[in-house]
Amino acid sequence: MVSTSASEVRVGTGPVSFDDVVAVCRGGAGVVLTDEALAAIERARAVVDDLAAAPTPAYGISTGFGALATRHIPTEMRAQLQRSLVRSHAAGSGPEVEPEVVRGLMLLRLSTLATGHTGIRAETAQLLASLLSHGITPVVREYGSLGCSGDLAPLAHCALALMGEGQVRDASGTLLDAADALAAAGLTAVELVAKEGLALINGTDGMLGMLVLAIEDLRRLLRTADVAAAMSVEAQLATDRVFAPELQAIRPHPGQAVSAANLTAILANSGVVASHRGPDCNRVQDAYSLRCSPQVHGAARDTVEHAAVVAGRELASAVDNPVVLASEGRVESNGNFHGAPVAYVLDFLAIVAADVASISERRTDRFLDKARNHGLPPFLADDPGVDSGHMIAQYTQAAIVSELKRLAVPASVDSIPSSAMQEDHVSMGWSAARKLRRSVDGLTRVVAIEILTAARALDLRAPLEPAPASRAVVRLLRSSGIEGPGPDRHLSPEIEAACALVASGAVLAAVEEVIGELS
Repeated sequence: MVSTSASEVRVGTGPVSFDDVVAVCRGGAGVVLTDEALAAIERARAVVDDLAAAPTPAYGISTGFGALATRHIPTEMRAQLQRSLVRSHAAGSGPEVEPEVVRGLMLLRLSTLATGHTGIRAETAQLLASLLSHGITPVVREYGSLGCSGDLAPLAHCALALMGEGQVRDASGTLLDAADALAAAGLTAVELVAKEGLALINGTDGMLGMLVLAIEDLRRLLRTADVAAAMSVEAQLATDRVFAPELQAIRPHPGQAVSAANLTAILANSGVVASHRGPDCNRVQDAYSLRCSPQVHGAARDTVEHAAVVAGRELASAVDNPVVLASEGRVESNGNFHGAPVAYVLDFLAIVAADVASISERRTDRFLDKARNHGLPPFLADDPGVDSGHMIAQYTQAAIVSELKRLAVPASVDSIPSSAMQEDHVSMGWSAARKLRRSVDGLTRVVAIEILTAARALDLRAPLEPAPASRAVVRLLRSSGIEGPGPDRHLSPEIEAACALVASGAVLAAVEEVIGELS
């Protein structure tokens, strides 16, 4: 199995964990192959060597690839075959992909290599681990993967670096030729032999890495969205009675119950809520964006956890074609490289991001309309008419939400045939993952603007005292250079500062320091 320390992830024959992926992608952790993994790699390589020496053609070992699989390649041309495969498949285009994504791509390919089902040589796998440990990140381009056979082009750019070709960025981010970066790190490029090129490029590792990172981000963002919703409920003088556990129990979706419990905890001991709670309170029919927050946030949570189940299965998979069945001494073709399982949930999560952002924007909009904000000034402006307050902050939210709706259109329902109709149904999982990253960023910004607006509204409710959890968020904003109510000022820097506090987890941490960990 696999264990993680602060600086090193040990990759064995079993799956890496979500924490391992985050540690390598975002924490810069190094990577080491276990003895168990190296032994499994050696066993599989022995099978490949036997088949390479046999007179009978074996796909991926002594033949061409894809639509060219019918050609038997003589022994003296097989090294050239591997070089040609990697060079031709490293055909990406567009902007560079983020280093954290490329590191995830490399780690997850290494994890599959470590299973002993790919036929890679130990020295090649070791070099891939060394690149991660030295912070050498191949340049991978935005476009090129159809998600079948896996993320071919992105992985080929990584394989190219193992050959000492192409461009990479070193640990400082400097752009270098791969050969120079390897030499500077004391590493030696490998000459790929039979089966290795295919083993390095045939996997769902890019889309899977982005899925794991998105799940981690969305778990944090959904808890932060509960914070934002609670602050909006509080500042809009809405009731908290609808979040009672007995009401959630009669519709037993687990995420809904969690979200409602979070809202109740955040609103505890609120002087604002207490000011209108009592036998004469008629606030039982708040707008859906307030009253139904647990239902929407909860459904989002349940979808994220379904995606996590799929990601866990994929982390435990050995994705390659053909695969080595070392115990049986044979190599078999298969379709496990198809990205559909991962692509579908990537698209599900883009829907989640769009809808949670949509309800957040609706809660924010209510603050700005004097007909619906229960006594607050129009647009929360200092001098309405002279000042515009948060009017255009909501415009920014609306623009983002509109974009998120477009990004929620699934990529996985599309398919463009390739490889002379050999690969005639593809997953587009890489594309689903790329747009999900933009969706997660957009959700972060929308939630941040809601928190910014709710904090301003709570200040305007003085002398009523907000809940301790809400006060902690307001204090965090004010201590971060985000001023309270007053005449109009340059708002963009405050929005960006709030976005950073949400993205870093600082908002969530401020709340949890007061009331304990949210679920």
